[in-house]
Amino acid sequence: MIKTGIATLLLVAAGSASAQSHLDRVIQSKVLTVCTTGDYKPYSFLRPDGQYEGIDVTMARSLAKSLGAQVKWVPSSWKTLTPDFLAKQCDIALGGVSVTLKRQQTAWFATPLGTDGKIPLVRCADKAKYRTIAQLNKPSVRLIEPAGGTNEAFVHSILPQANLTLFHDNVTIFQQLVDKKADVMITDASEAMYQQKRFPKLCAVNPEQPMQYGEKAYMLPRDDMSWKLYVDQWLHLSNATGEYAQVTGQWLAAAK
Repeated sequence: MIKTGIATLLLVAAGSASAQSHLDRVIQSKVLTVCTTGDYKPYSFLRPDGQYEGIDVTMARSLAKSLGAQVKWVPSSWKTLTPDFLAKQCDIALGGVSVTLKRQQTAWFATPLGTDGKIPLVRCADKAKYRTIAQLNKPSVRLIEPAGGTNEAFVHSILPQANLTLFHDNVTIFQQLVDKKADVMITDASEAMYQQKRFPKLCAVNPEQPMQYGEKAYMLPRDDMSWKLYVDQWLHLSNATGEYAQVTGQWLAAAK
């Protein structure tokens, strides 16, 4: 049985090696194709002038530079991220992407960038009202979420009794809370903590104790081991040299 298993692994490795890796393609074409939504600060944001900025945007350019390539941005949305990633043959998808088993079925992930999790973002005056799932899972609670993505999926699964509104602009959605057009947005702790600095009337609730465990990572094409190993090693060195911490620190400080 052990010999059979080893033989199978060798055959898989040989098959992967026979197909051109995204690593080879990027090096030869000098183009790194990146799928991103461009609506998720501090990770990826498309400015009005058409330029992208954010933590993952800077890191994508760093990855491209390591390969002697330039970035080609492929606009996407949370609802269409996976199909866009597959159909448009992106080399990587990033911008605050959460690791999910659903996405894992058709793609791979690089080494996780860190842990995260879903928490409520609310008006500071209402922090005591929306701390627990029991307090949130009521028809009187007006939830607002971006259409598609893991926030909407969490609400459907964990808070089915709440009054949910889907909002199609993840940039202006936070103003809806400030203007009292909604009560709660469930989002990742990292985004909630970033946005509370931009909107002083909003507060992240229990960011150290998320209601659901999560991880952020860069999404990669499935079954391309050469490409995954390269991206993982690049990430390892970015962390070891302090590059990733520096980029993250700059963006979090800029939100203060």
